[in-house]
Order: sequence, then structure tokens, then C-alpha cells
Amino acid sequence: MSQQSTIQNPKSKSLLPWLDVLALLAWGGLLLRYWITGQLRLLIHPNYFWLVLVTGIALLILGALKGGQLLADWRKRGNNFQEKETVQHMTLLPPGVGSGVLVATALAGFLIAPTVLTSQAALQRGVTESLPITRSQPQSFRATTRPEERSIVDWIRTLNAYPEPDAYAGQPVKVTGFVVHLPHLSDNYLLISRFIITCCAVDAYPVGLPVKLESSRNNYPPDTWLEIEGEMMVETLPQHEQTMKETTAQKRQLVIAAKSLKKIPTPADPYSY
Repeated sequence: MSQQSTIQNPKSKSLLPWLDVLALLAWGGLLLRYWITGQLRLLIHPNYFWLVLVTGIALLILGALKGGQLLADWRKRGNNFQEKETVQHMTLLPPGVGSGVLVATALAGFLIAPTVLTSQAALQRGVTESLPITRSQPQSFRATTRPEERSIVDWIRTLNAYPEPDAYAGQPVKVTGFVVHLPHLSDNYLLISRFIITCCAVDAYPVGLPVKLESSRNNYPPDTWLEIEGEMMVETLPQHEQTMKETTAQKRQLVIAAKSLKKIPTPADPYSY
């Protein structure tokens, strides 16, 4: 019985390096899968796509080299597991646990597709109508863009540059975004919003503009993507706090007077940068 245990123990130890190989191949394959399918745009800023691609290829190469080395050693030993002992380094976790966690995480990534951030995330993070100075400024802003060609982010940038709402009253507007229901606004108002990514989805923050409707906002549930056409107007609305609780404070704000609202599919690239 003791002889059997001495044989099985080296065998089990010899399989641990293959778990490392599996972790390398799994994560390399997952990163390449995100890049090929376009799901990477739901996770990080496009500026870092090349880094993910290079990392995925590097992990696959390392996994293949490690696997080839282990296979060559196994053939040399003739499947004699007692011939060579594996040097173990001091770690906080038992051997194989770290690699096992990496493999399990990668498998979860293959099985669970990344999703778009929702209106609930926007409420939790706090929808703003300006870009805080501590945030990175989104790219591709053009001050000379015609009003009807401005995106939500363009409008927010314009308001940051010249925060006087009356200067934009009567200008045509055509924007797309997802619906957020702010609890402090009445039933005929919703917020049209977009998330801005500076690095990855974890640091994405929402911006948006109020929209005045001719009907109830219940016709447009949260997270519905809309293309809205209308013109800008100025109204005094309750000022929301970061916690989205009702407050008696009032603020003159730029509001979209909606003339046309069309439901659209969720864009393949739902974030702004």
C-alpha cells in the first residue's frame, strides 16, 4: 500500500505543470476570442486592443513551448515518474491551485459573454451632465460640428466649454443613447445617456441629457436604445444628487424637446471614448 502511494504521488505531481500549460492556452485563446468576435469593445478602450492581441498570442506561444518541453521530458523519461523530481517553489497556495483558478476563470469567460453596462449601473455611478476635470477628456470632439450632427458626448463637451444653456435653445438635435429613468424627474422626462470609457468598463462613467416627452416615459423602459430628434430648450428641473435622491434644489438645464423617438438595436460599439 505504501508502494502504491509513492507511485501515485509523483504521478499527480507530474500533472501539475500541464495545468500551467492549460492556463496559458486558455487565457491566450480567451483574449484572442474577445478580439476576433469584437467583444473586446465591451471591455476596454480601443487604444489597448493591440496590447490584448499581442498578449493573447504571447500566451499561446508560451503555452505551446511549455507543453512541448513537458512532452519532450516525458518521452525522455519513458513515462517513469520517479526519475525526476519537480522543484517546488514556496507559495501561499498549494501547488496547482493558482493555475486551477486561472483555468476556471478562463472557462467562465468562454461560457459567459460580456454584456453592455445598463441604466442601473448608470444610476449607481451617477449620471452627469458635465465632464469632471478629474476624468480624461473623451476624444474626437469637434467644436465646428453642426448641432444636428453632435453626439451626446459632443453636446456635453460643448456645454463644458460654454455652460450657458440659453445659447443653444432652438438648435436642432439628433442623438442616440440608452434610456435612464431618474426618480426625481416627472413622468414625462427621461435621460438619454451614453457611457464613456477611458481605460476599461470598470472606470466607465455615464453622461446624459434630459429629454422632455409628449407622453409617459413608461413607453420607453430603461436600457431601451433610442434615436431622438428634436430641438434644444431650457427648463428649470430638480437638481439630482450623486445618490439620485429627490431634492428641492432647482437648476436651469438644457433639455431635448423630443419630436421623434425611434427604438434602435443596441449598437455593436455602445460606448463613447
